[in-house]
Amino acid sequence: MSNASGGALGFLHKSHIVAEPGFNRWRVPPASIAIHLCIGSVYAWSVFNPALTRALGVVAPAAEDWSLSSVVWIFSVAIVFLGLAAAFAGKWLEDVGPRMVGVVAAFLWGGGFIIGSFGIAAHQLWLIYLGYGVLGGCGLGLGYVSPVSTLIRWFPDRRGMATGMAIMGFGGGAMIAAPVQGWLLGVFQKAPDFLGARDAVATVVENGRVFAETAAGKVEVVVASAAQAADFGGQAGVYVVGTGNTGAAQTFMTLGIVYFIVMILASFQYRVPAEDWKPAGWQPKPVASGMVSQNNVHIDQSLKTPQFWQMWLMLCFNVTAGIGVIGVAKTMMSEIFGTVMPLVVTAAFASTYVLMISVFNMVGRFFWASTSDYIGRKATYMCFFLLGTILYLSIPYFATAVATNPSIVYLIGFYAATMIIFSMYGGGFATIPAYLADMFGTMHVGGIHGRLLTAWSTAGVLGPLAITSLRQMSVTNAIQDLAAKVDPAAFAEKFGAPLTQLDQLAAAKTVTIAKLMEIAPAGTIDPTPSLYNTTMYCMAALLVVAFFANLMMKPVKEHHHHDEPELQAVPGE
Repeated sequence: MSNASGGALGFLHKSHIVAEPGFNRWRVPPASIAIHLCIGSVYAWSVFNPALTRALGVVAPAAEDWSLSSVVWIFSVAIVFLGLAAAFAGKWLEDVGPRMVGVVAAFLWGGGFIIGSFGIAAHQLWLIYLGYGVLGGCGLGLGYVSPVSTLIRWFPDRRGMATGMAIMGFGGGAMIAAPVQGWLLGVFQKAPDFLGARDAVATVVENGRVFAETAAGKVEVVVASAAQAADFGGQAGVYVVGTGNTGAAQTFMTLGIVYFIVMILASFQYRVPAEDWKPAGWQPKPVASGMVSQNNVHIDQSLKTPQFWQMWLMLCFNVTAGIGVIGVAKTMMSEIFGTVMPLVVTAAFASTYVLMISVFNMVGRFFWASTSDYIGRKATYMCFFLLGTILYLSIPYFATAVATNPSIVYLIGFYAATMIIFSMYGGGFATIPAYLADMFGTMHVGGIHGRLLTAWSTAGVLGPLAITSLRQMSVTNAIQDLAAKVDPAAFAEKFGAPLTQLDQLAAAKTVTIAKLMEIAPAGTIDPTPSLYNTTMYCMAALLVVAFFANLMMKPVKEHHHHDEPELQAVPGE
């Protein structure tokens, strides 16, 4: 251990940050929350999508601009590397302590933004993937796990509440980051050079690009609509490519510097308790169920226990279901209720709904984790899976009912059901570290938690993939069902092609559910609100599997216990 605590960065090692007697343990949670608020901004990634897809054209996408499909995966890469970094660095965290890990996380997360900034400025997409996705994702993983084991040791009397506080910050990060990022983009953006109205400028198309003749020669241009130009205070017409700025590069640079400073300052607030420290007057209570162990399990040994894999499955399926719904929440609200209640479910209503998702995701982390201190972790997860299954199954009911009877009651029911789902999605993240500490002891809980987060990486890919493929399947089936009811002559007249070409027309998005409804027989029920039913049934099925994994949870068998006392906090003490 003495070697590890030496060297240039020795002052960051956990042997140098053991708290003095009388240290106020409440100084540690604000530092943890600050780091989680910084890294939680990853959930606001979608704010950057419009700016990145028109980095060159600025007011409208230019020929060389990145497509939406090429930038949305940057977020997924970051989440995958979050899980991988947390898994691989968990053991290192237990060796060196939270301050060193927090400082490295600050360099990776802040530095990832700065590298991403250069990538945007140089129009090199791979640099954004490397900076934000790979390095930033590693910073996410380290920043996420760094406070967990520390807080659990400082609050043995309130494990759930302690981890809930920190992980609540991760849920709230996007709430703060989204408006701040939007504001920064507005501050730094600059409209490109305006050449004139569309009919006043002579343009020519070459190889799919639009060019205009000017006094300085031929320049590439984009043609912006009034709505596109209004975002930049301009007017509809022709703009020169490469002369404006979306503000994305400067926003990335600013955020990188700010996040780095905040995370460094927070990391230096970390302290670890002395080896035999306990809160004044607190004695561990014997738990009747035996679900809280007084023994420790080594990080490598934990992977050989069924309990670890049961929890891995529980977290993976809870997150898959939650991420799946979060990804489509806004469109789901608009598609299910927007068609039948257009006056209530407006664009503003849908945006407020998305904000409330963040609120319930954040509050649920603190509420459910704190509740688990009183009712136990196993009982808390029973609530997640039992209540969650019922709520996922209720969404198809509300969607089907509102299609035939547009009543505000169904909208309220849907709203309440999804909000409770999002609170339990956040609660699952916040309660799992305390559950791990109960099962495996506190010695290696940070590292074990890191390895368990590979379940989050898996769910980050599984969830969106399941939602999009299941929804597409429902759309295809709905189009085929509607086409079977439509008069072939009316179909041919509307779409200029016979019914036999339905598949090609649907693939080209020429035929849509909305357009088919225009020529469907009177009394045909619009299938749009039911597009997510199959998805919800599948998500409910995942929670049923997770319910049984939790139901079969038993204390870890004795032969897995670690005999040695906890590693000394100070070498040679």
